[in-house]
Amino acid sequence: MAPTRSATDRLLPTSADLRHWETPYADALERHAARAPLPLMVPGHGGDELGLSARLADFLGPRALQLDVPMLVDDIDLGEDSPLSRSLELAADAWGARRTWFLTGGASQANRIAALAVRGLGPNILSQRSAHSSFSDGVLSAGLAPSFVLPSIDAGHGVAHGVSPDSLDAALTAAAEAGRPADAVYIVSPSYFGSVADVAGLARVAHAHGAPLIVDGAWGPHFGFHPDLPESPARLGADLVVSSTHKLGGSLTQSAMLHLGHGPFADTLEPLIERAVSITASTSTSALLQASLDIARHSLVTGAELIGRSIAVADAFRDALRDDPRFGVLSDGFGAFDDIVAVDPLRVAIDVSHTGVSGHWLRQRLIDTEGIFFEMSTATTLVALIGAGKTPDLVRAHRALVAAADSAEARAERSTGGADEFPALPASGPLRMLPRDAFFAATELVAAADAVGRISADTLAAYPPGIPNLIPGEEITEQTVAFLRAVAASPSGYVRGAVDPRVDRFRVTVTG
Repeated sequence: MAPTRSATDRLLPTSADLRHWETPYADALERHAARAPLPLMVPGHGGDELGLSARLADFLGPRALQLDVPMLVDDIDLGEDSPLSRSLELAADAWGARRTWFLTGGASQANRIAALAVRGLGPNILSQRSAHSSFSDGVLSAGLAPSFVLPSIDAGHGVAHGVSPDSLDAALTAAAEAGRPADAVYIVSPSYFGSVADVAGLARVAHAHGAPLIVDGAWGPHFGFHPDLPESPARLGADLVVSSTHKLGGSLTQSAMLHLGHGPFADTLEPLIERAVSITASTSTSALLQASLDIARHSLVTGAELIGRSIAVADAFRDALRDDPRFGVLSDGFGAFDDIVAVDPLRVAIDVSHTGVSGHWLRQRLIDTEGIFFEMSTATTLVALIGAGKTPDLVRAHRALVAAADSAEARAERSTGGADEFPALPASGPLRMLPRDAFFAATELVAAADAVGRISADTLAAYPPGIPNLIPGEEITEQTVAFLRAVAASPSGYVRGAVDPRVDRFRVTVTG
């Protein structure tokens, strides 16, 4: 395990960290552009004469086109000590990893890589049920046999949190007793709502059962870069960490990283990851996205003071919300859940249940009238996301939120019933086929009433809380059908992956 740094170390760069002021890959692109090369190769927009690229240059600026360099160029990404390889080494050091990969297919690519890589350890994976659908895609692609551990659920708000070490130990023990010991473990931390799990404790439990721990840390790329932020999962013993750097870390959309930890599985995992990266990556990787990752790493390592300002404005926003009885701060109640050991201060989850209108209504109202976009909503919550180092006008956001709740339109909405209530989350049915086999099986569409007892060929997830209620290969139960249809019938409900909006039909396997 990489050593955990002190709060002082995480705030002020030491002399050994001065190299983090460099951006080797981004600098190499700038040097290349400064040569004014005559490119007789891809991309087609290259060169001084814009031609058909004039509109693109107007849209992005000519500088972006000059820096959009193809792969395999000397003094950029070729060779063992290339600028790209030095940038990757700096990223690994910054997040406490043994090795880091830059990805241009988002954290979704990282999730698929993780699933493909751990298949090399064995077929069985124990996954947190609220895993992202891209990880389910990886399970399908790799032919993994999943079993699940449920996260804790805030039933009042339909919010999924995380998994405690005790819950993970119980699930791993049950899997072993059933004759399917887990070859890898997958958990999510932080959650969409900012709850942070005990990664160090989860890693100890997974390792005690002989399995590596994959952490979907997509929403925590900024962790470890300020003393008031949780630590990077790679420094806490995670074996693989999915990091969606663009979400709060400042890189361009669709850029991400995958970090390999220093744990007991690193030697085995590294070549498996390398091969999985190779088969999932583009052979025309975007230089602009990779440069943005290089720059984001530099900015996070050297930007503790700016990150502190972001935390301060988020704290002030929370204080203002607490002063109004119609609003609450969801994280104030996180102490009731034993899986939550910390909170991401750059996520403000707002309880709007006492306004009498749904979070969905408020979010759309703020978009339509003020041009204010909250990250997400549920029937009873709004979630604001503050990028690391950013200080958005949260005073304006708070003022607009109050005005929306006080508006005549809100009063009219309250008269129609306001926020929605959802039925309790049902238990999943038994897994009767491997997800890959069910996904590729012959299928048919049947009415909801006829789907009970059949095997699902699709992944269906009700929002809120967004936990997959069905995955390919699982038996469809009467309780699951009733739950999904009740959510779909609600004005603010949505079932991702359903054949039709009201879940009148299910796609099921013909056999099995």
